[in-house]
Amino acid sequence: MTPVKAPAVEAGVSQELAKYRKQTLSRLGYTLQFAIPARKDQPIPASETITFHWQPGKAPVQLDFKEQRDHLQSVSVNGHHVPIAFENEHILIAPKYLKAGQNQVSIRFTAGDLSLNRNDDYLYTLLVPDRARTLFPCFDQPDLKASFTVTLAVPKDWQAMSNGPVQDSSRQGDQKTIRFAPSDTISTYLFSFVTGQFEPVTRTMNGRAMHFFHRETDPEKIRLSIEPIFQIHADALKFLEEYTQIKYPFRKFDFAAIPDFQYGGMEHVGAIQYKASSLFLDNGATRDQKISRTTLLAHETAHMWFGDLVTMRWFDDVWTKEVFANFMADKISEVSLKDANYDLEFLIAHFPAAYDVDRTEGANPIGQPLANLQEAGTLYGGIIYHKAPIMMRQLERLMGKEALRNGLRQYLRQYAYSNASWPDLITILDTYTPADLKDWNHVWVNETGRPRFDYRLELSNNRISQFVISQKGEDGTARVWPQLFEVALVYPDRVEELTVNMNQAQVTLSDAVGKEKPLFVLFNSSGQGYGLFPVDPAMVPKLASLKNPVMRAAAYISLYENMLAGQQLTPDQLIAVYQGLLPNEPEELNLRLLTSQLSNLFWRYTRPENRASLALELENVFWQALENEPAPNKKKLLFQGYQSIALSRDAQNRLYTIWQDQKAPEGVRLTEDDYTALALSLAVRDYPVTGLLLQQADRIKNPDRKKRLLFMIPALSPDVQVRDAFFTSLKDEKNREREAWVTAALGYLHHPLRATTSARYLPASLSLLEEIQRTGDIFFPESWLRSTLSAYQSPEVVTLVRTFLKERPNYNPRLKAKLLQAADSPFRAARLVYKAE
Repeated sequence: MTPVKAPAVEAGVSQELAKYRKQTLSRLGYTLQFAIPARKDQPIPASETITFHWQPGKAPVQLDFKEQRDHLQSVSVNGHHVPIAFENEHILIAPKYLKAGQNQVSIRFTAGDLSLNRNDDYLYTLLVPDRARTLFPCFDQPDLKASFTVTLAVPKDWQAMSNGPVQDSSRQGDQKTIRFAPSDTISTYLFSFVTGQFEPVTRTMNGRAMHFFHRETDPEKIRLSIEPIFQIHADALKFLEEYTQIKYPFRKFDFAAIPDFQYGGMEHVGAIQYKASSLFLDNGATRDQKISRTTLLAHETAHMWFGDLVTMRWFDDVWTKEVFANFMADKISEVSLKDANYDLEFLIAHFPAAYDVDRTEGANPIGQPLANLQEAGTLYGGIIYHKAPIMMRQLERLMGKEALRNGLRQYLRQYAYSNASWPDLITILDTYTPADLKDWNHVWVNETGRPRFDYRLELSNNRISQFVISQKGEDGTARVWPQLFEVALVYPDRVEELTVNMNQAQVTLSDAVGKEKPLFVLFNSSGQGYGLFPVDPAMVPKLASLKNPVMRAAAYISLYENMLAGQQLTPDQLIAVYQGLLPNEPEELNLRLLTSQLSNLFWRYTRPENRASLALELENVFWQALENEPAPNKKKLLFQGYQSIALSRDAQNRLYTIWQDQKAPEGVRLTEDDYTALALSLAVRDYPVTGLLLQQADRIKNPDRKKRLLFMIPALSPDVQVRDAFFTSLKDEKNREREAWVTAALGYLHHPLRATTSARYLPASLSLLEEIQRTGDIFFPESWLRSTLSAYQSPEVVTLVRTFLKERPNYNPRLKAKLLQAADSPFRAARLVYKAE
């Protein structure tokens, strides 16, 4: 190994510092104590002892601590107090205080608040990607794994969970002290604890005890959700043990449901955290919600092997843990959900979300360089979570399922409890296939964008004489994305699917030659190909004749993407097509896709002055379809679509009566959450009932959900000055702590019906972005931008965004990319609706 030069002392965790520490430090362990008071505004006294093996050098050992100097009370090294040297977010331990081999550093400090997520009666840590250093001094990089031994002093009626199992607890006065046994060896970003007023539930599944913390109060949600939550976890563990041939690799498997958690879930070893609303479902849950819950639980369980057992060396490879978690989650869902249509679920779950980033000016590659961990949060997004699984499925088709599985098993065995990079995996997989994976990897992993396909179909005597398919980058560049997909030739009495091996810029589909002229051609009929596919104009009027739901979904996605690209149909024409298809779509997942696209077409790609007349048409289509639909879940989707576009006074009166009487349309089951969403929809339309949202708040029994609604109410006020004050309050970091509340409120603050008054918030919103990236969690910058920008369509907003970036030529490139991704909808709307740009 080539020695690394001693790094400078700079803010964050640079790659140079990480490499240097990896060469000089090993055998790490942390013993941590936190004394958590009942009041969230009081400081948390803490202490720790860090043990590590040191290889002597001339540079000081840098401990990461992103807090103020006054949070440090004392530092001892090997039993001797030393002066506190603190510089650029680092505690510096001079070599003269250290010795070759084992060392011990003890620190008394006040815990940092940034990542503690403190609430009145509970708190939880969330330390990914580099936020362990905001809580306690540590070596905060993924390849310095350690064992954590934690002691928490908490209010006597609180529960607590951490990575290690509870060893013992004791009570003294109003305090309870809980001591945890040492954790498994894990990276700092996987360290976690949760404590507060939670309801504990325990089940033993397949011989393994699982502990679950939650704060749900709805008896129906609890009754219907607890057993599935445990069963899905048990099924996922069983599948992964069989697939990987490695038994569950850690000491315990516990999890907690957090109200308004920032992410869907976070894979802390032995203490997984989830967004509570994703776990607790009731009788009104749609199939899509149940699929999402299964996929989420499977995703976090898969992380125990992919990410936790084998961890990336550096966060530039963070996508590797996410791609495998998603890849495995999709496989688990395929076998664990009854009557599952894996291909359809995969297509709808991943392709629109991947395209939503990859078609934009801010598109990023799957793999991205990273110089400093303080920028790691900006790597996350739709490309990691959605394009990467598509890429993995193409890799599986290229290699074969068995070859890929065997390669992954070797990878997990070889790097267990350690760290590896994506090139390490490619090197292993290359031995299991004759394909050149390094060349294949380049365009899929290291480049941005997607291919645009075209075709030439020639006929002779009513039979196909030639069928040529070509590809190039959507940006016009000559690039090739090697992939396999299907093309369907649709006839009155049958459909013939042909596989295309698109490994060149142009291929001839020889299997089509000699076949009868079809009614129409459907590209990507199996839903596995990636790119902008052409639409045969003859398909559009006959689309409903397709019996296969995957084919219909692929067609819907291609139609929508072509509309956004300014090809084939205009937004108005696509709306007309969908109006005819909506009442007759038999598949629930496809119906959700259609209603979502229709809502976007209505709000984002229709001029404001044309919405009222269009709303009357769509309201009638949705309501008639609802009344004629026998399936409860589909009826609910149609009702939600109706609620989304309701603009006429008659429609709003109908919604108000449903809300006021708490009486859903016949055959539709509405829950407390649904009635809250209904009240919010009426409020943003300035429905003339005083205190409507306060009335809804009084109906909510769960205190966490009630607090969320009360926070949002000012953002929906009919008084513009109240809305102004709410937006101004968000400039204070403390008012942005509940990120899920903030982004939900912003969605209403910037609703299209409020665009004329809310557009003036945009300059300040963009100016806050860098601060939000520094202070918020990893998805907050993107969700802030999308909640703020997505619904605008005017050329003036496009000019504002362009000017903002032009005036800042040295703007953070990753934040610029996030901004361009979020602004893609306004950019396209200005072109499609106003013919601007």
